[in-house]
Amino acid sequence: MELRFSEAEESLRSDVRGFLLDNIPDLDGPAGPGGSGESSADDFEKSKEFNSKLADRGWIAPAWPTEYGGLGASITEQMVFNEEFGYHGAPDTGTRGFGVGMIGPTLIIHGNEEQKAEYLPKITSGEHIWCQGYSEPGSGSDLASLQTRAVRDGDDYIINGQKIWTSGGHRANQMFCLVRTDPDAPKHRGISFLLIDDIKNTPGLSVRPLINMASRHHFNEVFFEDVRVPARNLIGEENRGWYVGMTLLDFERSGIGTTAGQRRTLEQMTEHLQNGGSHKRQDYRLGLADLVVANNVAKYLGYRIGHIQASGQVPNYEASVIKIFQSELGQKIYNYGIAMLGLSGQLIPEEATAPWGGDMPEQYLLAVPSTIYSGTNEIQRNIIATRGLGLPRA
Repeated sequence: MELRFSEAEESLRSDVRGFLLDNIPDLDGPAGPGGSGESSADDFEKSKEFNSKLADRGWIAPAWPTEYGGLGASITEQMVFNEEFGYHGAPDTGTRGFGVGMIGPTLIIHGNEEQKAEYLPKITSGEHIWCQGYSEPGSGSDLASLQTRAVRDGDDYIINGQKIWTSGGHRANQMFCLVRTDPDAPKHRGISFLLIDDIKNTPGLSVRPLINMASRHHFNEVFFEDVRVPARNLIGEENRGWYVGMTLLDFERSGIGTTAGQRRTLEQMTEHLQNGGSHKRQDYRLGLADLVVANNVAKYLGYRIGHIQASGQVPNYEASVIKIFQSELGQKIYNYGIAMLGLSGQLIPEEATAPWGGDMPEQYLLAVPSTIYSGTNEIQRNIIATRGLGLPRA
């Protein structure tokens, strides 16, 4: 077996890489785990401009059909884009992460034609910036216990309740949300999947900041007080939203971009050792080699997800495997980097003398919750046990 990209795919990689080098400033620090940091208002506007340039080329969602603003590219070609974006730290607003990676594929599978025509082009144009309304104060790992309620009232649903840990909610203008529409049904049933438009101007919906352990504002809590959402925004069947939502999570976790970003970090750590003293190289080179090998394993686990999708199937427990492996590996990489840098490795970005702009300790702090969010690793292991290994439920 020969594992390599075709000549055409490598030519595409060269084009994408050239575009990124022309449009992204050089970055001195390691690439982060993604999805957990906060950008300034100026950086956010620059990210919007970057996505607009991608939209002009049809590069926001290359694998999507042309009628939705994509290129009709193959899954393998999409992987080329994701690898290069991850390696070079391509900025995003939530359009690619939540829009392309999560709600878009879910709409393609479960949405009706009107919903696809309404929402997919606005993702590939960069107009819609999405956030996710899943977790609640009492429903995180046990997401099916969620209590945010939606009651049908004529042509609308009326939502009351609260969501928490809403990544990028203060920047987004759209939200996809799980709500309970039948409180008497078993907890995995009676849940529906709704889209909420123009969340900044929706009466009764308020977004409040939550500061993470790196002292950054990325997370939010969202409150719903008699929020009206048109019934046409229901995705799939009423009370069957759990199954829609689980499809979405499968698409979230191919992880190609994350692995590529970690590869860049490992390359910078290697360069640091090469330029350091022999004693430091002796102490850290074997541990660094182990991390490089592990990251290559993560890459091929990600390729496996791409192969499953390219074969017309939906990844399931395989996505849980890569989520566990990558999130735990990211923590190891950034922790090792801090130790390798010595005392100066603890300096945060606000410190002028911090190596790599203080990114290494910040990315470690941001990597710590990665084993908790998007479904805890304990839950992912249960999925692997039951769906992958066929073991009975406890």
